[in-house]
Amino acid sequence: MTKRYPFTFIVGSALLTLPLALPITAMAQQEDASVRFSSPPWPGVTVKTAMTSALLEALGYQPSQQEVGSTITYEALNLGEIDAFLAAWLPAQQPMYDPSIEKGTIVDLGNNVDGARLGFGVPRYVAEAGVTSAEDLDKEEFAERFDRTIYNIEAGSGMSEILNGGVDEDIYGLGDWNLSETSTPGMLSVVKNAINNDEWVVFGAWTPHWMNIEYDIVYLEDPEDLWGSNGGRSDVKTLLNKDFADSHPNVSKFLDQIVISADDQSEMILGFGFENREPEEVALEWIKNNPEKIKTFVEGVTTRDGEPAWPVLQEAFDLSQG
Repeated sequence: MTKRYPFTFIVGSALLTLPLALPITAMAQQEDASVRFSSPPWPGVTVKTAMTSALLEALGYQPSQQEVGSTITYEALNLGEIDAFLAAWLPAQQPMYDPSIEKGTIVDLGNNVDGARLGFGVPRYVAEAGVTSAEDLDKEEFAERFDRTIYNIEAGSGMSEILNGGVDEDIYGLGDWNLSETSTPGMLSVVKNAINNDEWVVFGAWTPHWMNIEYDIVYLEDPEDLWGSNGGRSDVKTLLNKDFADSHPNVSKFLDQIVISADDQSEMILGFGFENREPEEVALEWIKNNPEKIKTFVEGVTTRDGEPAWPVLQEAFDLSQG
């Protein structure tokens, strides 16, 4: 079982420059075994990182998870004190992402979740009553029913920055609205109570998450692109420290090929964040139920000893041929 460790700054030793001409099988054998993930206390990245770590461990690596917030994560990636991060939500984290890219200290491997989205969420009965766009929120007949309050997750998060900016700039007439910011469980407790009592509530919603399975919610249209372009559609990117990426081509290739759907990740989050199962248990179940997807993750990838990855994973997790 992969252990999760509290965050401590680690002074890394100088990394050897590897000849580019070496094949990936030879280079894998020269890779250091340690792979340090940042895993903020968000259900999605917790389970996704547990799944990735289980596969890496079977391939001969020694993954660890450090539970820190996104701001510290970017700082640690820049300094080489974290190797990998699987939850770079954009555009929500754009103010942290852009300076890191400009420094040239991180490598963006691209999106690892298809179908991610941020936006205003309301219960379906609220949408059916006429609130289908964020432009409807401040209408006289609706605003008081929401008590002019938007519920959201913790201050300092990317979603908090977006909503605070919307209030400050009076987008959609929200300048006189209140933001009630708490933890994700705290916000969803408010949403659950409101739905159970057929009350009106508007909140910062996102997918993937178990809320999309357990609650019948609707995402409001966002004509001003407060949540980003294309209806709040988001990228969830995999980021690596550049020195780590350069010295770990085999791990980098593996992490680059991990892409799952928002529905898949929502199912993982349901098992961990809603059913309160251990993330390692949920990750193992998903691995066993999705051999064909696991096989695509490791195409062209080897173990740390240079053996083809897929047969090793088949044996380790009792997977079918796929």
